Amino acid sequence: MKKKKLIANTAAHFAEIFKSQPEHIFLAPGRINIIGEHVDYNDGYVLPAAINKYICFAVSTNETGEVNFVSKDLSDAHHFQLSDDIKPMEKMWANYMLGVLSQLKDKGSRLQGFNVVFASNIPMGAGLSSSAALECGFGYMLNKLFNLGLSKKEIALIGQKSEHTFAGVNCGIMDQFASVFGKKDHVFKLDCNTLEHDYHPAEFTEYSVFLLDSKVKHTHLTSGYNDRRREAAEGLEILKAKFPQVKTFRDLSVAQVDAAKDELGDVRYRRCHFVVGEITRVLDAVEALEKSDFQKLGNLMTETHKGLSEEYEVSCEEIDYLVDRALEEKDILGTRMMGGGFGGCSINLVKKGAEKQVIGRISEAYQTKFDIEPAVYKVKISDGCKEYKKFKGVAPATKQ
Repeated sequence: MKKKKLIANTAAHFAEIFKSQPEHIFLAPGRINIIGEHVDYNDGYVLPAAINKYICFAVSTNETGEVNFVSKDLSDAHHFQLSDDIKPMEKMWANYMLGVLSQLKDKGSRLQGFNVVFASNIPMGAGLSSSAALECGFGYMLNKLFNLGLSKKEIALIGQKSEHTFAGVNCGIMDQFASVFGKKDHVFKLDCNTLEHDYHPAEFTEYSVFLLDSKVKHTHLTSGYNDRRREAAEGLEILKAKFPQVKTFRDLSVAQVDAAKDELGDVRYRRCHFVVGEITRVLDAVEALEKSDFQKLGNLMTETHKGLSEEYEVSCEEIDYLVDRALEEKDILGTRMMGGGFGGCSINLVKKGAEKQVIGRISEAYQTKFDIEPAVYKVKISDGCKEYKKFKGVAPATKQ
């Protein structure tokens, strides 16, 4: 669904339920990560961007002190008084918003009752961070609606804390930052330790980015993720003991990791070799973008996948197949697994004009091998959370 239709449908649903026009429309984007996988918790950098897939919020204040959440896509709602004690509940979708509202109340923010309807064209479960868009879009909306004076950084951190405390997911900060700080035709390098960030042009004039959703999500995602965190952390301690000047993975070279191969053992060696290499690849990718060297960027993406598959071991047969099959296409510059792993999407950089044929061949081959039709998402790099100022009201229904 295109953006304008999403906005029109969300606003019309608001008008149908609340018998009035929404006062404001807000958009919160999903995100991609060009490169920098599994280094957000390993002293690294990431290179995300907001994309043109959104959660749309239609909202108005009310005079009753009541808060009304309506999820159009889920055909569900949650109603309560603003003065109520806010706690996590069984409706998980509502928790992402309740966690934000709870923090604002704790801060003593001056709020009043409001009605909000939201809907999305961000594919669920595809690793495009719909949860961060929901938290941050909701926080951004309340900040504008009630003139709370929050900075973008504060909104992102409130979103992250909401996910930790009300949704029970111990996520990093990348997804929230991407949704709030996104800038059209730019990626940004985010230092996950200090939260410092800087923008870099990503005008894919002659190229396109598309995602192929494998439609699989293997069950060992959580346990595998925790194992990788532990193995990398153990490896770093061994490396710090061998090289006393080393404090974080950033201080290491691949040569130093190689020199400690025996002490690390095979598994920890491969985990650390990937992390140190990936931190370097992010910096190299920034340089490639600055020079508009998209072939170099593509090569780095493909190198990242090789590391994710063989060294960090977070890929799976289906994603490896999508990547290997994509690399057979001469118009693909680079491809890799995106996200936590064990399923999800591949991200692909392709020459513009070749997308339809390339996607068709890869999809057909994947369906033949696994009897699964992959979903295709063509994405463009967009701005972060914003109010949609062009909204002119819900069009009157036409008589049949």
